[in-house]
Amino acid sequence: MPAPAPAGHDAPPLLTLTRRADFLRAARARRLGRAGLTLQARERGGDEAPGPAALRVGYTCSKKVGNAVARNRAKRRLRAAARDVLAEGGLPGWDYVLIGRPGATVERRFAALCDDLRTALAAVHRPG
Repeated sequence: MPAPAPAGHDAPPLLTLTRRADFLRAARARRLGRAGLTLQARERGGDEAPGPAALRVGYTCSKKVGNAVARNRAKRRLRAAARDVLAEGGLPGWDYVLIGRPGATVERRFAALCDDLRTALAAVHRPG
């Protein structure tokens, strides 16, 4: 289900990746690590669903992040950062996977986590 766009902002709909195949395709594409997270990004082909206007994002945290409580907290923080940052910096027709880092994703200040995502997005979309 797409997240609602902020008022006065024509952001592309933010859909959630659910199929393993989509995560595997993103894992073979661009990958950037920052202090609070790792970002994987790939541009979808024109013939792939759900179409060129949608922006899709997935979240994952391995057991290295901690127990189930820590992993769920890390994923909640990644979802919140994605809602804030991908609405302004994400490109339509792209898939993004945000991967939590042990300790850092949960303990890092939220503003710093959002900055990590912004810089990773800028690096992924930098030409050349």
